[in-house]
Amino acid sequence: MQKSIIHFSVLIILFFVSPASADDFLRPLRAAAPPLIDGKLDDAIWQHAPSVSGFKTYFPDYDKDMADSTVAYYAYDHENLYFAFRCFDREPDKIKASVTRRDNIRPDDWICINLDSFNDQQSLYGFYVNPAGIQSDTKFASGREDDGIDLIWYSAGKVDNQGYTIEIRIPFKSIRFANREPVEMGVVFERRISRRAEQGTFPPLKPQRGMFFLTQMQPLQLHDIKHYQLFELLPAVTYSERSSRDAQNKLAADGQNKDLSLTAKYGLTSHFIFDGTYNPDFSQVEADAGQVDVNLRSALFFTEKRPFFQEGNEDFNFAGGSFEDPLGAVVHTRTIIDPVAGLKLSGKLGKKNILAAIDALDELPEENQQGKRAHVSIMRYKRALSDDSYIGAYYTGRELKHGFNRVGGPDGQFRINESSIIGYHFFMADNKDSVNATKERGHALGMDYLYNTRNLDVNIGVHDLSTDFNTTTGFLTRNGLTRMRVTFTPKFYPKQGWVRRLDPIFFSAQTKDKPSGQYETDNALLLRFYLRRNANISLRANYSTEIFLGEKFKTRGWNLSGSSQLTKEFTFQLSYRQGKKIRYVASPYQGQGHDAAANIIYQPSDKLNATFNLTYSDLFRESNSEKIFAVTILRGRLTYQLNRYLFIRTIAEHNDFRKRLLTDFLASFTYIPGTVLHFGYGSLYEKNVLPNDDGFTETRRGLFAKASYLWRL
Repeated sequence: MQKSIIHFSVLIILFFVSPASADDFLRPLRAAAPPLIDGKLDDAIWQHAPSVSGFKTYFPDYDKDMADSTVAYYAYDHENLYFAFRCFDREPDKIKASVTRRDNIRPDDWICINLDSFNDQQSLYGFYVNPAGIQSDTKFASGREDDGIDLIWYSAGKVDNQGYTIEIRIPFKSIRFANREPVEMGVVFERRISRRAEQGTFPPLKPQRGMFFLTQMQPLQLHDIKHYQLFELLPAVTYSERSSRDAQNKLAADGQNKDLSLTAKYGLTSHFIFDGTYNPDFSQVEADAGQVDVNLRSALFFTEKRPFFQEGNEDFNFAGGSFEDPLGAVVHTRTIIDPVAGLKLSGKLGKKNILAAIDALDELPEENQQGKRAHVSIMRYKRALSDDSYIGAYYTGRELKHGFNRVGGPDGQFRINESSIIGYHFFMADNKDSVNATKERGHALGMDYLYNTRNLDVNIGVHDLSTDFNTTTGFLTRNGLTRMRVTFTPKFYPKQGWVRRLDPIFFSAQTKDKPSGQYETDNALLLRFYLRRNANISLRANYSTEIFLGEKFKTRGWNLSGSSQLTKEFTFQLSYRQGKKIRYVASPYQGQGHDAAANIIYQPSDKLNATFNLTYSDLFRESNSEKIFAVTILRGRLTYQLNRYLFIRTIAEHNDFRKRLLTDFLASFTYIPGTVLHFGYGSLYEKNVLPNDDGFTETRRGLFAKASYLWRL
């Protein structure tokens, strides 16, 4: 009887929904009174607001009706955008929703508003909300999505016997948009059903256009909205105490640290923003998760989490490559380690010109030949062309007392047809070493072709980096090479059985190592099976070699990985690799070994989450099977979310190679991004510190408190 009522309700709502063509403007209702954002669709605004339905899948397949219907409503007033969703679900008890911290909802069911606020197909905001009303937000540009951004907006959700409902309010103050009348934006409404690993959109993504969201937006038109001259002031206070082992092997206080910082944001227009900060609060609330830091050829990459850098950060993405290429980023702001002060301008000049610039003083760890501080300047220019095409240019500089590193040059992206884009970059680098005053000049050249449709993906890249190319403001894993890579992925959709989609992936990369003049190769076949019940399995085999310090080594091997949401409460991810390795030392040699990782998430209730991670890596000398090292990192995290604002969390991480145990406790209250209160306590324990004692001894201890309040006028 209950299912019949639900099905009848679906038919009634869909009958009265006003469907919209993908070529028509969506014209939101001009609201006379704002809705109460409580997750209930009982406000008068939703009885009169226009709506769309007819969501079609794009994953695992395109252009299929979603298993359950979705209705999206849209409205606005002088100061806000409003959205509401009715997400039907015939099995509401299986809806996956967590009362969790912000930006932690991707495993859940969710809806997303993909909003191109300039309707120029250059970038978009992603506003994600799960059925409990918890938020996540991102910014997408140049093929990369950045989840570090934290905007101020409001949401609420309710689960009922028909599925769930969501209400959203997005203040115009929180987004950037054109300073003209009327204002045009673009939107794609998106929904994910977690247990089915099913995602769909309105308007439907076209199979021949693949996942190019920016070129498939539904235009949205708004009249007579307020164009703000935004002003925000963010004072923050941080207090910390630290202790460490002294010469007498006793835990002694290192002193206290009290910091007051001030950050300001001023909107010169609704689309051009000035940020300034003095003694900025760049403290991280949570330490980066442990990674295997043994036997590395290049530095580890850690994502940017600091608020000051997030405004306009997506504009620093560059064309002509991917993060997996040797030049992963031209601008990686975590290279600015301890800024004294910073200034930033970002936004649009006119209709097509995009500008982003950062100027900062970075405090160096100690007085040395480089001086006390480094002056960092970053400038980025883009000019939008038709569709999602653009041309652009970069300049980055890090000026030291006796040296410098400067990188500059153009990049661009051009749409060839509805399925294909091509990108390029050409950067020159000038470097003066601060120790011996030697000067070097190098280049990084890249070109990338991407074809994406329902049935086939093709990615071709060509890159050339000279041996003298270096960047101290970006992320570079290797220079001195010429490489061509090709990835070819046909996609198959079985009509029945457990396999929903099969992707055989063919990959080949051929590289010339310039210092040695030798060639290396990497050829791989990967079979990826997308299964029912939100599960997937991948099997990869590769034949590969690598040049290191002029010698050629084997790196071939095989890899098995998989993940599944077994139940609403239990999810796991596993991977295992066996193969040849290189020992990266001054006199390198051939090795072999294993790598494994496991991630298990147990969520017994919507407020309690337990996550367990295991990372393992070892290396054996091939000539005599001597064990060189074995690293096991175990990390456990337990979080209890009292409500959407307040959580408590404990972390324990053990690294058996470093013989360290890290413990961390945090109580955190976040009302809105910027208005926060944190209390944290952590300790580091190490083995074999005390004579005749092989147990763990506490060697470091820290206590911190942080409070900040965002004033917005």
